[in-house]
Amino acid sequence: MTATTWNADRPWRGIMVATTLPFREDLSVDHDAYAEHVAWLIANGCDGVVPNGSLGEYQTLTDAERAQVVRTAVEAAGDGARVMPGVAAYGSAESRRWAEQAAEAGAGSVLLLPPNTYRADAAAVRAHYTEVAGVGIPIVAYNNPFDTKVDLTPDLLARIHGDGSIVAVKEFSGDVRRAYEIAELAPELDLLIGADDVLLELAVAGAVGWIAGYPNAFPASCAALYHAAVAGDLTTALPLYKSLHSLLRWDSKTEFVQSIKLSMDIAGRPGGPPPPPRPPLTGTIEAAVRTATEKAVADGHH
Repeated sequence: MTATTWNADRPWRGIMVATTLPFREDLSVDHDAYAEHVAWLIANGCDGVVPNGSLGEYQTLTDAERAQVVRTAVEAAGDGARVMPGVAAYGSAESRRWAEQAAEAGAGSVLLLPPNTYRADAAAVRAHYTEVAGVGIPIVAYNNPFDTKVDLTPDLLARIHGDGSIVAVKEFSGDVRRAYEIAELAPELDLLIGADDVLLELAVAGAVGWIAGYPNAFPASCAALYHAAVAGDLTTALPLYKSLHSLLRWDSKTEFVQSIKLSMDIAGRPGGPPPPPRPPLTGTIEAAVRTATEKAVADGHH
């Protein structure tokens, strides 16, 4: 078994899809469609799912809906270890409650942003992760300095890992140079690819997992790309990467939710419109996503 293969002992490794969430016309969650989507992703080469992440639009859900999404994912995945719920919240106590809910539902790990309602300093960030780590479920840190205004630098990650609070990091900064510094400062901390459009670069740099967006639309092709990349098979990976990159880059843009859902619609998956305040795509952005998706379909990606 290679270090990049999913297993129940380290269930944050492999391809964990940050799932989109289907809504009905009345904006209620379509749990049946979501359950089918989770099962379909795993059947098509993905290792697990990340519900209630940014792509899952957890901010629009009631507490009851958010909890039910986790339970739906655990049941549909067939193995709770394959589920990594997002537990971001305004305060550490609330994040801890969501981590407790994930553990009670049988999830194998959780994904946790730093405090994101203000620009927290290093001491506050470490205290936040320490508080949630008290639940006992493995925590994957999520570094997204663009949206949170808090940067989990390699040095800060090493200190949080040294506190015993995290097992891995979803790296979304786009700065692939950080992979090597993280490995030097915290060699036991698992690096997970956090942005689809730097997948190949971070895989080559030693990533052991991918918290992924575009497998929602094209799981088999994305799985083939990931496995070739982490195996160092550039002869296979590079053509796939070039073929898909015009889509993968939308995972890093402001319109990532709408873009991936539109691609899902075109690919025959339950995408649908996002709930407010996100508007549907229009104009040149919609045309660009549509063109790239239709090309991917024509090229045989699935």
